[in-house]
Amino acid sequence: MPLPPAITIRSAGTLRAVAEWVPPGAALLLSAPGAAGFLGAHAWRALVALAPGYSDALCCGDAAGDALAALREGCRLLVLDAACPAFTAVAGAAAEAGAVLLPARPAALELDVIDLRRPTGRSRLADWLAGRHDTAPPLR
Repeated sequence: MPLPPAITIRSAGTLRAVAEWVPPGAALLLSAPGAAGFLGAHAWRALVALAPGYSDALCCGDAAGDALAALREGCRLLVLDAACPAFTAVAGAAAEAGAVLLPARPAALELDVIDLRRPTGRSRLADWLAGRHDTAPPLR
């Protein structure tokens, strides 16, 4: 399943910047690493609902229980570390729910460290979205 370029969403401010500068569908909204554990699936769903038209993925780190809770909450794209002992079981549950479980976080742009008020910041974002990663945008 090809995914659009990912942008890490760490706050409502980052989400607002994505909504302002990135057309819907052009980016994957990717939660911070392990966000299912500290933010929770319900809060993640509420946050991404503020930016309709974008696909989103909730990162569960290596916590199978958080991934299962996210499935129950309606998340349909999750990241769970493939080294998690319960990965196969969670993948089965995800498939039954019509969800996709990624075994690792995709590379993601850290938009919070780019100044979109400057042409160079906007250029870095455009390069990232176009798949031109040779400009070395900040990744995590």
